[in-house]
Amino acid sequence: MDVSLASWLVIALAVAAANLPFLTEKVFGLVPLKQREPGVERTKHAFVRVFELLVLYFVVGACAYLLESRIGNVFTQVKEFYMITVPLFVTLAFPGFVWRYLRKHRR
Repeated sequence: MDVSLASWLVIALAVAAANLPFLTEKVFGLVPLKQREPGVERTKHAFVRVFELLVLYFVVGACAYLLESRIGNVFTQVKEFYMITVPLFVTLAFPGFVWRYLRKHRR
């Protein structure tokens, strides 16, 4: 796999992972929430979505690390790397946030 393809793969994975917590009511898109009452759908709290976003940030980072190690030397990551990538990941989550909280849904 060449560098360009690996870069685009990480970017596509980051966009998908950043929006996943906002697009589904299941935890990590897999685990449904327990229902208190039959027929009443529970919604995830905001802190669950933030926790998912944090976990998915590290999952994407691990995938990027694996791809980088397959290409060649892995660069050391210092605090500036995380100071840039965390806000970037949150910015990539903006379309999902808008869809979940700012768009009016028909009921």
